[in-house]
Amino acid sequence: MRPVGKPSPQILIVPPPSAGQTEPSERGVEPRFDAKLFTVTEIASELRCSKAHVHHLIAGKVAGVRPLPSLWLGRRRLIMRASFEEWLRSSEQNHG
Repeated sequence: MRPVGKPSPQILIVPPPSAGQTEPSERGVEPRFDAKLFTVTEIASELRCSKAHVHHLIAGKVAGVRPLPSLWLGRRRLIMRASFEEWLRSSEQNHG
């Protein structure tokens, strides 16, 4: 049982980035281009849009743009680097 009074201080330990990782940017998470899989947050950062918009891209709910290929890993939605790069190239060719 914890004594009544001041709450115990909580310490957050953040490990330094390992080789190949980048520091978080001002916008949040920066994609690691040496990674083979990207998270929705990393794709949103790269496209400079919201995570919700990335989910709409994945679901095919954005008019004029083919769905962004992705896969599930448990509850996480991940995008393969090669698929993202190919999707981006094809989107550029269709619109400009």
